[in-house]
Parts: sequence; structure tokens; C-alpha cells
Amino acid sequence: MKIALLGYGKMGKVIERIALERGHEVVLKKDEFNTFDGIENADVAIDFSAPSIAVENISTAINQGIPVISGTTGWLENYHKIERLCNEKNAAFLYGSNFSLGVNLFFELNDYLAKMMAKFKDYKVSMEEIHHTQKLDKPSGTAISLANAIINHTEKNNWAIENPKEDDVFIDVKRIDDVPGTHSVFYNSEVDLIEIKHIAHNREGFALGAVIAAEWIIGKKGVFSMKDVLDLHK
Repeated sequence: MKIALLGYGKMGKVIERIALERGHEVVLKKDEFNTFDGIENADVAIDFSAPSIAVENISTAINQGIPVISGTTGWLENYHKIERLCNEKNAAFLYGSNFSLGVNLFFELNDYLAKMMAKFKDYKVSMEEIHHTQKLDKPSGTAISLANAIINHTEKNNWAIENPKEDDVFIDVKRIDDVPGTHSVFYNSEVDLIEIKHIAHNREGFALGAVIAAEWIIGKKGVFSMKDVLDLHK
């Protein structure tokens, strides 16, 4: 499999190493200093770039008929635009706020717990999200995915990172050096606290999941998620 890396920061470099270890070839390492030359040789593109350039990266690959795996967060106001483009071009696109196997299992656990807790009004839900200081978006895409699942199953209407209203899911966002990613969900009452937490020890899990998703999407058409890759649909 020939891979175009759209974004060659810390994550891009880990993805490159894992891809090479799995017998794949990297034909483009796109950063702010070079162009898309060579993308036409790719079987798949993996986008871990920046919110400001993600849409351009993804669109360029889709317009070339190249399936795209995107793990860039902070650009989702344009998600439906990319979804439409993918369908118009009969292409393949997969976005994941987090590609870690453990996080995707955590998503399922969070979804199940939110459904269970919805009828227990004495418990107040909140979240905490911790990442390294270089992370550009706030809160993380993973935290937004967790919050949206809670909103889907409860009377909450939105999420907030400051000055939360009664119907908001409050996300306490922290930026600390060298933290790959920690996400916690709390259900707190006067008598006890229920907490679920996922702690990433490094970037390896994110990168491996992205490469596995790239392997999976070859030959497919449509818009997908990690639920499809991991066969987690109920």
C-alpha cells in the first residue's frame, strides 16, 4: 500500500514508522514546506495536519480519487461539505476523532453508560480532558465525541468549556506538557461518584489505528467511521 501523509508532525512521523513496519510505502510527506506533488501515486491518504488546512488536504485527495483517513480535529464545521464531495466523487472517506482501539471501546462504554444514567436525575454529568500543550483545538475531538454521545441520550443540549448552563455538559480542559491524552466522564451525586477514564500512554495506539483504517478502506466507497473498521455497529 502506498501512503500519502498529509501532515508530517509528531503523529505523521509515528504513522510513517508503523506503516513501514507493516510493509507499506510512503510516497508523500506533505508539510507546510512542500506541495501535493506525488499524491497521484498514493493508494490512500492519511491526514493528521492542522484545522486550518485539513479541508484542503482532504479535498485534494478526494478530487484525485484517493481514499482519505483523517484524524485532524477542529475543522468539523466543514464535515458535511467533505461528506458531499466524497459522495459526488464516488470516493471513500473516514474521519475519526481518535483512532485508538481503546478509545473506540471507551466510546462504546460511554454511550452505554449515558443511556443507563439518563433516568437517574440525581447524578450530574461532567467531563475532563487533558492533552499536551501543543494541541491546537480545545476541547479535543475525542472529548466532543464523548459529549455528543451524552447529549444524545440525556436532557443535555450542548457542551461548554466555560460558564456552563444547566443543560450543558461541562468539559474541564487542561493543557499539560507531554500528556498524549486523558479523557474522563463523571456522574456525581451527593452520595457517590461514578467515573470512567481513558489514559493514552503514547501516540502509538492512535497511529496504529490510523494505519489499520487505511488498510481497511482500500477498495471501498462511501463515508465511514472507526465503528465500521472495528465492526462495532450494534
